[in-house]
Amino acid sequence: MELNKVNSLVELFFQKNKEKNILPNRPFLKWMKNSKDNFLTWHDVEQRIIILSKYLNKNLSMGDRCILLSENRPEWLITDLAIMNAGGITVPLFTTYSEKDYEYILNDCKPKVCIVSNNVQFKKLEKFISDDIKVLSIEKFSEKIESVESILDAYLSKNISVISNEYNTKIKRKDLACIIYTSGTTGNPKGVMLSHGGILSNCEGALEILKTILKDLNKYIPVFLTWLPLSHSYEHTVQFVQISLGAKVYYAESLEKLLSNMSISKPTIMTAVPRFYQNLYTKISSNFSKQKGFKKKLINNTILLGTKILKKEPLNFKQKCINFFCEKLVRKKIKKQFGGNLRAFVSGGGALDQKIGEFLNSIGLPTLQGYGLTEASPVVSCNIPQNIKIETVGPPFKSNKVKIADDGEILVKGENVMLGYWNMKKETEDIIKDGWLHTGDIGEITKEGNLKITDRKKEIIVNLGGDNISPSKIENLLCLSEKIKQSFVYGDKKTYLVALVVSEDDKNKKEIEFYIENLNKSLSLIEKVKKFQLIKEEFTIENGMLTPTLKLKRKQILLKYKNDLEKLY
Repeated sequence: MELNKVNSLVELFFQKNKEKNILPNRPFLKWMKNSKDNFLTWHDVEQRIIILSKYLNKNLSMGDRCILLSENRPEWLITDLAIMNAGGITVPLFTTYSEKDYEYILNDCKPKVCIVSNNVQFKKLEKFISDDIKVLSIEKFSEKIESVESILDAYLSKNISVISNEYNTKIKRKDLACIIYTSGTTGNPKGVMLSHGGILSNCEGALEILKTILKDLNKYIPVFLTWLPLSHSYEHTVQFVQISLGAKVYYAESLEKLLSNMSISKPTIMTAVPRFYQNLYTKISSNFSKQKGFKKKLINNTILLGTKILKKEPLNFKQKCINFFCEKLVRKKIKKQFGGNLRAFVSGGGALDQKIGEFLNSIGLPTLQGYGLTEASPVVSCNIPQNIKIETVGPPFKSNKVKIADDGEILVKGENVMLGYWNMKKETEDIIKDGWLHTGDIGEITKEGNLKITDRKKEIIVNLGGDNISPSKIENLLCLSEKIKQSFVYGDKKTYLVALVVSEDDKNKKEIEFYIENLNKSLSLIEKVKKFQLIKEEFTIENGMLTPTLKLKRKQILLKYKNDLEKLY
């Protein structure tokens, strides 16, 4: 299928379903929380989209907004496509937003319809839903609220024939597909308007990368395990990549059960944010540190030789022999723990620490770092499997252009660039100039043509001497210690840097002091962390210190801990 000729995301699904290799009864979607449920087939999904979109036509006109608040499950994709097929615009919400954010978004986008998954999600919105908004729930929980379940059952239980391949042909690439609200690290969330063509263009770039991983696509079906919230622009676009590939999709139960879900689903590809890989690194390296004797030597060689191979450094005959045993006795065993079929982890939504990327690749877990932002639908670039440069975020997608401004800011141009911010003309004009999206990230293009992120324009600390320092770089390095769960670096207009360090036990203080002392030796004078304050309370979504995509809400952390930080000076 030539994605550049597809008119809409709805057309993408229906046309894919017509392809000869997509048999109607081929498995497509499964929620692992309901282990007894069978897979929904491509035919099942198609029928449900048609039935639901016909129902939504009663309440939605072309361009009307529809809220979607649900955990990841098959009905998420079905509902998303049904909203679009009915001519509506999907407004996905995180299940972890604050009450203030829910109120703001409902007032801002003025939806005609709200679709919630269950009573738990409904209660989050209930007080902000006016009488003129139609409410639907995926699961049946109230006589007053119609459920998607009962709408579908009314047709499916009676075996009423549903016309196949019936979809909205009026939708064009330039039309608005969804409004995805940014996490709001500063102030209220902004509604990013993404077009059908923008997301399709992004899928085109993704498939260019994935085709090198999935060369034998005709012989087997790629499997995805979805964990990142579908309300996140990254995972939202990944669903359409999955459709483009004719994939089989499992929806994970939870982050806690991710590893056990992987061993069952045996994914080919998995997408996640850096925090997941950081936790993975901590778990595996902690397990490695407990090994002794021959096992310890074998693990050390696995990491050493794996890193050399990643950097395309030649191995001598002895090293090749050792690496053969590393492959059979270590990497194969690790791969099996992750299902045995993993071709790639893809990291996005933030900077992946180079050490973590090298470690995971060296032990047999291929990890590709990409770069993007919601305003770019969202991916801008990604590493290529055969040529991973872990210190970079790979070459830009062919479907967009990238250039570096005079001040080092990364600029992006292409169909994938958002249509603008909903109801925010000035903010849109501030970020898109002459068609170029000003990302707010600082970077460079390497001689190989890869994009390298060096700083975040807005989050740079400017010390008293006028030096620019990236706090996230130092925070990532601090968190490589297994005694440090999270960290926050501070030092704007100061003579040196200090940090908040989240650790479970005060007894860890001496070890943390020793770790920071050693870390400082590898940092420049201005980057050294001179003092730190231990805290036990983690930064979480619930306490307002993390965004739904697990980024630090710097403003909120400062509000709570500024006095503690100032005492370190």
